[in-house]
Amino acid sequence: MVKRIGKLRFNWRTLMMMCLAIVILPVGSAFAAVNKPFPQHTTYTAGSIKPNNVTQTSMDNTVKTKWDAWKAAYLKPAGTGKYYVKYNSAGETVSEAHGYGMLFTVLMAGYDSSAQTYFDGLYNYYKAHPSANNPYLMSWKQNSSFQNIDGQDSATDGDMDIAFSLLLADKQWGSNGTINYLQAAKNIINAIMDKEINQNQWTIRLGDWANSGSYNTATRPSDFMLNHLKAFQSATGDVRWKNVTDKTYTIINSLYSGYSASTGLLPDFVIYSGGVYKPAAANFLEDANDGNYNYNSCRTPWRIATDYLITGDNRALSQLNQMNSWIQTKVGGAPGSIKDGYKLNGTVFGSYNSGAFYAPFGVSAMTSPSYQSWLNSVWSHTASSSAEGYYEDSIKLFSLIVMSGNWWTY
Repeated sequence: MVKRIGKLRFNWRTLMMMCLAIVILPVGSAFAAVNKPFPQHTTYTAGSIKPNNVTQTSMDNTVKTKWDAWKAAYLKPAGTGKYYVKYNSAGETVSEAHGYGMLFTVLMAGYDSSAQTYFDGLYNYYKAHPSANNPYLMSWKQNSSFQNIDGQDSATDGDMDIAFSLLLADKQWGSNGTINYLQAAKNIINAIMDKEINQNQWTIRLGDWANSGSYNTATRPSDFMLNHLKAFQSATGDVRWKNVTDKTYTIINSLYSGYSASTGLLPDFVIYSGGVYKPAAANFLEDANDGNYNYNSCRTPWRIATDYLITGDNRALSQLNQMNSWIQTKVGGAPGSIKDGYKLNGTVFGSYNSGAFYAPFGVSAMTSPSYQSWLNSVWSHTASSSAEGYYEDSIKLFSLIVMSGNWWTY
């Protein structure tokens, strides 16, 4: 028996096979409903701005193009049902990169039809690599054979992004499928509070290992993900997260007033000494520039400004605006002149025009119409930039997502 429907011909056997195929699709597959498809065009805080030298469609298309390139270069299979983010030529990965991948895939759903498949594969990889200190936190580094290396403990920034991405996944696809995203988010959020927050100081630790000596009270401004902290409180009802948010804003302003009043720059690492928070000394953890604006803190204009754009919290607005004015003047309005490293007084020591440094300044420039021309320049420079490496390309893509109005929160 054949039935004509419009211009298409269906026979009942074909129709039954199609229905069966739909029934046997795994719950939580890439065919789940997408509730917040890209692009989102979020309305940010009143008075904030977006680039106005290009159309919204052009901005959306730039993000799509950069995402396609990022995915092709860095998102890789890691065995059956798993994906990971290849962060260097040796095929290694770190939890920071993993958090980035989970955020990108949930944000690009709707444009990328495989987004949930990638996200779930990244989630499965995260679950397969727990920290020895808490199974809900991620072991921070793996080699190309997906074996944990350099200690089976955590890095807080990766865990925070993974947790936030799971909250977004709950909003994007719901939590009634194969993975209960909301419960998974609460599990890692509670683990972060337990192991990665100093509950005497209410500061964000460097990882679940940093619980003794000077490391116990140290913190890292690139982990100041204030929008994440507020989402964690909203999702769990745990009011302790407000303590962390408040303390984080206090530290930002203490560093700004005490060490970078002319630039607004924040250091890579911060220590607590003599009752105050101050830039870390050289070689505190990574290298001689641990107390300068270097490859960690270059992310702070994006991380901190995003909370203002989403929530209107203006407690860091003075610091952000000082930084905006300083960098625009420092490079004469030319993003191509930004270098990869500054002392907190504004002295340059870097020599390379890294996307990890110039792109985040576009996000902070969104705080005021007085930076419109500067924002336009940073957008154009970032949008037309060539591929660099995992780290630079990730930060450029995040910055473009926020600048185009396509960031959203839990």
